[in-house]
Amino acid sequence: MSPAVPPVLSVVPSRALVDETFRVTVQNLPPGSAVTLHSLHRSDDEDMWEAFGHYVSDQGGSVSVSDDFCFGGTYTGKEAMGLLWSMRPVPGSREGLRLRKRDVCTPQLVHISVYGGHAEQGFAVRPPLASVLSERWFMGPGVRRVEVKEKGARGTLFIPPGPGPFPGVLDMWGGGGGLLEYRSALLASHGYASLALEYVNPGELESADIEFKYFETAFNIVRLHPLVSPDRVGFFGLCLGSIMTNYLAAESTAIKPRCCVCVSGVHLYPRGAAFTEVYQAITLKAHKVRLDENNHEIWRYRELPIPGDLSGKVDVGRINCPMLLVNGLDDQNLPTVEAAEDMARMMRAAGNDHLLTRIEYPAAGHLIEPPYSPHFRATKFIKQNREKVTLLWGGRTKPHSDAQEDSWKKILAFLQQHLYANNPPRAKM
Repeated sequence: MSPAVPPVLSVVPSRALVDETFRVTVQNLPPGSAVTLHSLHRSDDEDMWEAFGHYVSDQGGSVSVSDDFCFGGTYTGKEAMGLLWSMRPVPGSREGLRLRKRDVCTPQLVHISVYGGHAEQGFAVRPPLASVLSERWFMGPGVRRVEVKEKGARGTLFIPPGPGPFPGVLDMWGGGGGLLEYRSALLASHGYASLALEYVNPGELESADIEFKYFETAFNIVRLHPLVSPDRVGFFGLCLGSIMTNYLAAESTAIKPRCCVCVSGVHLYPRGAAFTEVYQAITLKAHKVRLDENNHEIWRYRELPIPGDLSGKVDVGRINCPMLLVNGLDDQNLPTVEAAEDMARMMRAAGNDHLLTRIEYPAAGHLIEPPYSPHFRATKFIKQNREKVTLLWGGRTKPHSDAQEDSWKKILAFLQQHLYANNPPRAKM
């Protein structure tokens, strides 16, 4: 297709936070033209990710991704952000990839192009009719990134723009280890001083007590920062980070979180155990690991049934701050739904279930992340003994994406309700 007047492709806004929506439109097409909208992103790991959708222009020669029906591709239907959340590695990529932003000081650059016809492949060798570049940022203008190596704790603190004081968040990721900054950078862009905490490696410290104090130290680094309101600091955990959130909220006498957000976590943590002992206990349950038809490991059955006595779990009846649990009903990594039921029962028995809010999403998996990021049903994972496996996280792409979008709005509303006395400032791109 070679129209006399070249088509005009626009993405508005072209520069935005990753949780903001955009509008992708094409104009100056012949009426009734079949076209393919295509997105392409090179990750910080140098892997290529793409999504595409098939459209037909209206009588005015226009296509609006937000308003028009997508007839095929990596998504279908009216999906304003389908070119982002349905991204997947390009054919021929390494298996088991996961898209994560390593350098939050740079944007995710997404090239969006329009091609003639309904194409499924060959985008790299076909000239597009038009292309634009979209910048997606985790760290908004004015957010400050400060490396933390204080009192033995390691991480990165993100401070919102402005004079403060700000509410604070201790942000803890899962058992994969390492330092992940992108959620904390985004939280700071929404007005929260957020410390992305690097985890203690199993066996690095001498005892469970010292490990426990590591997290208390990190919490106090946030709480005592001169730009943080000391009585308005909460926890935000995912997977193992949620386990630690439950543990600290229930057991610590030194710190009192204002509220807690637990994404895809459980309350299963042997009382008085150190990380090393926890991982050893998990290893002993290897016989309970199941495999799917692709030989992907399913770990959720390792922790079932939920123990009835307190020796193997956190006494959540002792939690005295608001708790938000966000879980996917197709979580194949942890028995989060069963654990949430038990937590609710324990808190009800203790008379503090009024503090508990539960959100559950059908067909969503374990890795519930900020909105419009791709869904990862199974990815490579390095276990503590350095063995590489492919873990099944669960979820289906469309409902999982919907869960990410909806839960993020509810998480921000929960944090605003419990950490802010008024509306938080928001970074403007």
